[in-house]
Amino acid sequence: MLQIDLNCDLGESFGAYTLGNDAAIMPRITSANIACGFHAGDPQVIARTIRLAIQHGVALGAHPGFPDRVGFGRRALDATPDEIENDVLYQIGALGAFARVEGTTLAHVKPHGALYNLAATRPPIANAIARAIARFDANLVLVGQPGSAMENAAREHHIRFAREGFADRAYNRDGTLRSRREPGALIDDPRRAAEQALQMVRAQTVTTPEGETIAMPVDTLCVHGDSPGAAEVLRAVRDVLERNGIHVAALGNRATSQSVSQLTDY
Repeated sequence: MLQIDLNCDLGESFGAYTLGNDAAIMPRITSANIACGFHAGDPQVIARTIRLAIQHGVALGAHPGFPDRVGFGRRALDATPDEIENDVLYQIGALGAFARVEGTTLAHVKPHGALYNLAATRPPIANAIARAIARFDANLVLVGQPGSAMENAAREHHIRFAREGFADRAYNRDGTLRSRREPGALIDDPRRAAEQALQMVRAQTVTTPEGETIAMPVDTLCVHGDSPGAAEVLRAVRDVLERNGIHVAALGNRATSQSVSQLTDY
């Protein structure tokens, strides 16, 4: 039986400002990447989001980013690897504290926005993130782009790595995500997103907007929680996966011998 994890970036509201529909999204996913207060989120939002995830049996993950609320963490900051390592450690620790008081633990770490994109191609940044994870808890899974500097960093620091595909984003021919500044970078049509998700799970490939099919091995699929219609996209994605006999389960709950691809354990 094919299996796949469905993850979403959540807990990105702040104070009086609400972003995304976490209550509608949470029942449809198996892993939640929760903002840790740097690019979005605050202590109250973190607490509520963790309780909501526990209520729906969703695995908890830290979603650390650059300290950039104005740019929502999607602007690259000129931070040193040491600064990035300590910022990531700080954010994992904050989320881990809230998880602990609720009687649970974190399962994974997925960098956010510009930090994710930079870590995919810049080894010093990828290694800084992996070091922070290993220092906090080497049992945590690092989630990132297949074949990226993050995967190499996980190997170097002996932590597990989950290869991630995006159901709601277009890809370049080199396997990187198409810039949000370019037309067609976001896939907001639920049917198209579901078709792309099914292709990635079944064939371990994805088709670029130019029609080129490239390799895309995945252990987990993401839909962005801040995107308009994210709940509808997730409904379509999960429905098409389950109708095609694919079991949707969190990374830690997957039967290793039957998974789409075993988590890389370094």
